[in-house]
Amino acid sequence: MRSATLVMVSAAVVLAAAGCAGKEPGGQPPIKIGLVGPLTGPLAVLGVSQQNSIQVEIDKLNASGGLAGATFELVARDSGLDPGKAVQAARELAGDTQVKLVVGPSLTAFYNAAKATFEQAKKVNCQPGVAAGDFGALKYGFRSQDPTEVDVSKAVEYLRAKGIKSFGLIYEADDTGKAVDALLTKLAGDMAYLGFQTSRPDDQSHSAYVEKFKDAGAIFFSNNVGGAKTIAAAAAAGFRGQLIGAGSGAQNIAFLEGAGDAARGVIFQMPNYRYPTRDRVAWEQGYRAHIEAVEQKYGINTGPKTGATSPKGTGMAGDCVFAFAEAAKAAGSLEPDKVVAAIERLNLAADSTPSGNSVSPGTAHEFYGADDVRLYQWDKDDKGWFTRELR
Repeated sequence: MRSATLVMVSAAVVLAAAGCAGKEPGGQPPIKIGLVGPLTGPLAVLGVSQQNSIQVEIDKLNASGGLAGATFELVARDSGLDPGKAVQAARELAGDTQVKLVVGPSLTAFYNAAKATFEQAKKVNCQPGVAAGDFGALKYGFRSQDPTEVDVSKAVEYLRAKGIKSFGLIYEADDTGKAVDALLTKLAGDMAYLGFQTSRPDDQSHSAYVEKFKDAGAIFFSNNVGGAKTIAAAAAAGFRGQLIGAGSGAQNIAFLEGAGDAARGVIFQMPNYRYPTRDRVAWEQGYRAHIEAVEQKYGINTGPKTGATSPKGTGMAGDCVFAFAEAAKAAGSLEPDKVVAAIERLNLAADSTPSGNSVSPGTAHEFYGADDVRLYQWDKDDKGWFTRELR
């Protein structure tokens, strides 16, 4: 095992070789962490949450001395849900030699358009907002989100155990929607898959889509903002089946704001989402420390209609920075290939990470495994909205 002295000396050599521009008073240039995400627009809550959690982890690293005397610095770029802006920002950060890690761009389609740039530039990147795709095929890309395949498999398994016989899908015709459709077709087995209704971002209502599945046992809905329209339309139509997210998007209280009380009973999949469950004593140590640091620095989101709350952060983005720093220390280097190899070897315990999940990426480049993904259900009582873990 490398000694702490060797790690610091080795990292210092690498940092000195990075160039003199932008040096800090200590003589080392800052280690930049890039973020590309929707900081404005209808999914701004996602981008801002990522930014806040990354900053909290950067603050923690800097308070402990940074890495070999160099501090970390966040460089954020707003994609605004514009694929052109996302790709342009990815290229900019990929070309910046002081940026050692890029988080984002969020959304599968945006990342698919940018990942070749990262590979060519040998830029280590971590994705807490990309559900579909094969990260094992990438050299420099890692995923810190629950994969679509795991989410959908868990959901179908749950529905089958509940005796539900049929289901349909309402989703945008994007890369993730197409991936979910393919998975449901594959996994249906003895259950009846009633098909894929492709929604549009400018839809005012999803009533016509819900009508197609009025007799279904369950409807899968989108992780994106359109999912709330599906929930609201199902309530208006008197749908009696189970509404279930095709991933972790429904953790966002924007779903509750858009659907109101109709969201009660909605199910989604998520690695360790304990908020806003109330018993913090049971929370993993790293997760609790991260969430409470986010709350102290940035506060909480509160839905003006529902009063539902969520932290203004996401531990999965925090994991990107935490894992990168741990890998760089272990490697004694910021050289991309050495950092990638060190990330692949990580085995971080669940009680140490910002997300409260164990992190063991391996050659699959997946931070979380199937055992980390759980099912949660939104519920409400006289104290307000909360999540209930199902399995």
